[in-house]
Amino acid sequence: MNFSEVFKLSNQLCRFSPKGKYLASCVQYRLVIRDVGTLQILQLYTCLDQIQHVEWSSDSMFILCAMYKRGMVQVWSLEQPDWHCKIDEGSAGLVSSCWSPDGRHILNTTEFHLRITLWSLSAKSVSYIKFPKACQKGTAFTKDGRHMALAERRDCKDYISIFVCNDWRLLRYKVLLYSLDGRLLSSYSAYEWSLGIKSVVWSPSSQFLAVGSYDEKVRILNHVTWKPIKELSHSATISNPKTVVYQEVDKCQTAVPSQLTFPPHRGAPSSLFAVHSKYELAVLPVSLRTIKPDADRANPELGIGMLAFSPDNRYLATKNDNMPYCVWIWDIQKMRLSVVLEQTSAVRSFHWDPVQPRLAICTGNSRVYLWSPSGCVSVHVPVEGNFSVLSLSWHPLGEDSLLLLSKDHLCLCYLEAEEER
Repeated sequence: MNFSEVFKLSNQLCRFSPKGKYLASCVQYRLVIRDVGTLQILQLYTCLDQIQHVEWSSDSMFILCAMYKRGMVQVWSLEQPDWHCKIDEGSAGLVSSCWSPDGRHILNTTEFHLRITLWSLSAKSVSYIKFPKACQKGTAFTKDGRHMALAERRDCKDYISIFVCNDWRLLRYKVLLYSLDGRLLSSYSAYEWSLGIKSVVWSPSSQFLAVGSYDEKVRILNHVTWKPIKELSHSATISNPKTVVYQEVDKCQTAVPSQLTFPPHRGAPSSLFAVHSKYELAVLPVSLRTIKPDADRANPELGIGMLAFSPDNRYLATKNDNMPYCVWIWDIQKMRLSVVLEQTSAVRSFHWDPVQPRLAICTGNSRVYLWSPSGCVSVHVPVEGNFSVLSLSWHPLGEDSLLLLSKDHLCLCYLEAEEER
């Protein structure tokens, strides 16, 4: 495992291009475009103010930089460096900006969610969508990019409207969950409780819908009946011998024979895998660390806050906010708990390799953690100073590389092919 040099960064604004050829990073008001293979600077753009959001178009030909404080978006072209576009929302303000799937339309949401403005780069036209609901993620696109679902708030009621993306006409809107032709598929409630559902994710095959709830359970719904086929409970005590529990051990503790990791990589310093931290195979039963949620807080740390399916549809990774130090990995084929990883620090995020069932985890310290069906490993980021990994992402095409982001810096982690046992 190798690491690149460290580069300056602002607000963790760093993104791979969709095709994985470029890496965009922001430093205050500057946008830096690098070649992923060499990390050499290809383009350097200067924006009118500090960048607060950056996003690639789907074809990697354009990149937008949003400056919410100024209500402005600037768009840059990779093929024509001299071309640029400036969009100013004026007094309406700006709270979010994103590309449409075709990479030629920009959707800007104005302050107070008064409207969504649709800017066309190709037709140089503008149109509007009224009544967007003020929520964390109010829009979603189909995989083929033909339709957009929009959460709306009309007359004190919530609606889901379906738009056709080629001309942005309203196809149909209905309440609850509907198919694109307007048929009501189903309505589902995990249980009678006002807090309800906390997280939702589709499986890559679209056969399953995983629903995380505040009662610390995940319900797996199938796409035929839209009924739950399995409830996955997150118990504080693991005693099933079919479940493997790995516990992270810091460098002050002594290694034991039961330690299980990936096979060492050729040419990699052994200290990366042995000195800083390691995983030990726990002896069952195991009591996992839990926290008591503060019931007086508006949004208590309670329930299933993170869900992610592996690309082969085989595994589901979850995080129960009541047990912030643990990552749960479920075998979806067998519908049972397969592995629990217990960290020494609270888990901040995890992401699956887009090509193979390999999970990367970060906890806000100077390490990156990897799990695959063959085992798990903890790796220290060997850079000067303290590099706290706050978020991470895989190369869009896999290609054995990870982007690691700290508060003010970025670096790339290159993984070697796993050796045969």
